[in-house]
Formats: sequence, C-alpha cells, structure tokens
Amino acid sequence: MSTAAVGARPGAVLADVLPATTLSRSVARDVALVLGGAALTGIAAQLAVQPPGFPVPVTGQTFAALLVGAGLGAQRALLSLGLYLVAGVAGVPWFAQGGHGAGMPAFGYVVGMLLAAVVVGALARRGGDRSVLRTAGTMAVGTAIIYAVGVPYLAVAADLGVGEAVTKGLVPYLFGDALKAALAMAALPTAWNLVHRRP
Repeated sequence: MSTAAVGARPGAVLADVLPATTLSRSVARDVALVLGGAALTGIAAQLAVQPPGFPVPVTGQTFAALLVGAGLGAQRALLSLGLYLVAGVAGVPWFAQGGHGAGMPAFGYVVGMLLAAVVVGALARRGGDRSVLRTAGTMAVGTAIIYAVGVPYLAVAADLGVGEAVTKGLVPYLFGDALKAALAMAALPTAWNLVHRRP
C-alpha cells in the first residue's frame, strides 16, 4: 500500500505513513516512535527562557508534546509522554532546564502535556491536523488542557492565589503559544500535503 493511500485512509495519523509490512516491523516502528517522541520532548524542554519574576520557563516542551500527539496518535502519544513523565519523576533530568521530579511548581504542566497529547492524538485521527483551521482548533484544545492542569498545580505548589497563578502561569505565555500554534498550523497540513503527493 502506498503512503498516499495510507494517508487518505480515515483514522490515519502521520506515523501510520511510515512503512511496516510485518508485525515485528510494526512493533519496532512503534517502539522507535515512542522513544523518539519522549526524547524530542526532553530536548525541546531544554530550549528554555526564564522570564524574570515568573516561576515557569518558556520552553519548546509544549510544542513538542502537542506535535507528538498529532503525529503519533493517542495510544503512542500516551506511551511516549508517559515515558517522558515517569522517567523525569524517576530522576532523568529532561524536564525544563534540566529539571526532574514531581515537586517543582511546573510539574502540573508536564501532567497536562500528557493528557493534551492523548486528546490531540485522538483529534488527529479524526482529521484534526489536516487543514490550517482544524489544526488551529486542535492546538487550542491541547493548550487549554495543559493550562487547565498546570495552573491549578502551580497555585498549590507555589502557594499562590488563583488570580496570581493565572497572572504568573498563563498570561505571559499566551503569545508564545500562539506562535507555536502557528508553526503547527503550517507544519502539519504541509506534511499531509506531501504525503498525498507521494505515489
């Protein structure tokens, strides 16, 4: 079956385009994708800027997590971001700025990324990453989930009021999130267009 045929198939995500003609190759492909997604998120987390006076850095982590969700689909994204979370809690220093463990104020965002990647992956299987407008909606849903978990966790972990947690843990990051969404809106539909052009 051609990559274009796979791409046209309902319920496919970008990872499904990668060839796997036997069960063993399919398992090997999925293992590589899960490990690669976790590694990508960990690397992107190191692209970080700490705004003065704010407890959460601006990173590439959220962008990577949402791309992993869209590219791999819900099940693989769950395994990939689950591995990222569990390994980080166990001591692998690949959370933002080399952090690890569950005690840091930003840990709620990591949990939110796991949930968001699963939801984004489910939406991608329904075509949520195949056009600019659909991708915008998918990224907005994923981003909202991250904040819905991250901001309340920040409030508790940093002993902040709700308003202060929103001011310090959401508002300063909205512009960056809009830029990340714009990148996804360009990248994902373009990738699907390239898939459909291949024989």
